[in-house]
Amino acid sequence: MSRFFVTTPIFYVNAAPHLGHCHTLVLADAINRLQKLRYPNKKTLFSTGTDEHGIKIQRAARTSGMPEIIFCNKISAKFRTLCDEIGTSHDHFIRTTDENHKACVASVWETLVQRGHIYKGQYEGWYSTSDENFVTDVKEIEQKGMKVTVSVESGNPVEWVKEENYIFRLGSFKDDLLHWLDTEPSLVQPSKFQRILRSYIEPGLQDLSVSRCRSRAHWGIPVPGDSSQTIYVWLDALTNYLTVAGEPLGRAYDPASSQVWPPSLHVIGKDILKFHGVYWPAFLMAAGLQLPQKILCHSHWTVEDKKMSKSRGNVICPLDLVPVVQPDGLRYFLLREAVPHSDANFSEVKIKRILNAELANSLGNLLNRCTSSTVNQNQMIPRFPETDLPLAKTPLQIIENALTLSDQVGSSFAEGNFYLGIDLIQKVLRDTNAFVQEAKPWELAKVSKKSLPARHQLNITLHTALEVLRIVGILLQPVIPRISQQLLDTLRVEGRNWTDASLRRQNDVPLGRKQTLYTRLK
Repeated sequence: MSRFFVTTPIFYVNAAPHLGHCHTLVLADAINRLQKLRYPNKKTLFSTGTDEHGIKIQRAARTSGMPEIIFCNKISAKFRTLCDEIGTSHDHFIRTTDENHKACVASVWETLVQRGHIYKGQYEGWYSTSDENFVTDVKEIEQKGMKVTVSVESGNPVEWVKEENYIFRLGSFKDDLLHWLDTEPSLVQPSKFQRILRSYIEPGLQDLSVSRCRSRAHWGIPVPGDSSQTIYVWLDALTNYLTVAGEPLGRAYDPASSQVWPPSLHVIGKDILKFHGVYWPAFLMAAGLQLPQKILCHSHWTVEDKKMSKSRGNVICPLDLVPVVQPDGLRYFLLREAVPHSDANFSEVKIKRILNAELANSLGNLLNRCTSSTVNQNQMIPRFPETDLPLAKTPLQIIENALTLSDQVGSSFAEGNFYLGIDLIQKVLRDTNAFVQEAKPWELAKVSKKSLPARHQLNITLHTALEVLRIVGILLQPVIPRISQQLLDTLRVEGRNWTDASLRRQNDVPLGRKQTLYTRLK
């Protein structure tokens, strides 16, 4: 496989984007950008998009008074706008209403039928319209004085449904799925989600209904050869990855010739782990196709320590946040605060505190201090002077620490643990700021023309701070691409690949145009 193929799930268009969607997009985008920086000669493919079929869409469109396709166009456009606003580097934005996707889904269906994995039969069980799925574990709760049956897993209401459907032989793939997990111990990250996935499979799997009566679910792709049935929305949605890759209508069946398949990484939220870790690999096994290489599963966001929900009125719209905190500010906060293995918490106080402290102060103010015309009178990044001044020991150690960041930060970022990599970067920035504060370059600048030791100390201070900023600017490109570009432009940095962060720059370099990296939030 010659490409790194990373995907987000395609987002359901029953409502506008929320903070969780934005987090998934930024996480996948940052990993895609990291790959390009670490392996500049290797092509990448990054896909995202919208999932536009199903009963929930029918109902949402009806409530809005719009035809389904008009409703889908409107909401899908909001997800496209979000991608533009936060600067995702995606190559493909797919919609399940695209004609080439419908053709791909039909092809997959026919392949599963031909290989004997789909049969027709009576299917009955508890069905959750919100989850677009039959569920086995349910419980009764009281809502508004009435008893309501809900899914234990999601808490969404369910109804008993009995109808003739097409059914996928999911139960026959239990051993194959467990073998897949056994042979790929780091398949799902963080590891707790691989254990959760195993717990879904080990007790046994029921066969899966993969169609719905068209009289009940008309907004979807009809089953080839049977217009009375609509293909299950999750079989439809998951196939988007094949559509993007040009498969199976392309070359996925020939691993030697496929340039894209299988996916290198699926980035998903924990609520859709079962669909990507059980149903999807089973469909691929049944079709004779290779399985995804990795799944990165992230946790959810709470707001002021409460679950986001429409009923609470606390759903955070990222499109409303962007004008306030700036696109890279939102990206930084999401990647800085989110810990994949546990839920993160959003609060206005926290986002303001973090962005002011780390982007405006630690990063932006350091640049301002060392490029101001009163301190840096020659508007240069000076070389580190050859001197035996005692002052040289600490800055040389700071530079050395910065030069060794790329391996540790790269590993943390690649595993989706951006918060760990950012911690390492911020530690070096704190040390650098402390050194600059102690060295007082604004005082040294006043006497540097008359005193050679003061001039050496000033050049050491400026070189150290600006060299650290160059390294940090390279390493933060996946996280805050626009701010990093501004920083690297100001420092006139030519080499911006990952390996350049471990190479020392020694020549005198004139400064570029000065820019405000991040405006403090009030």
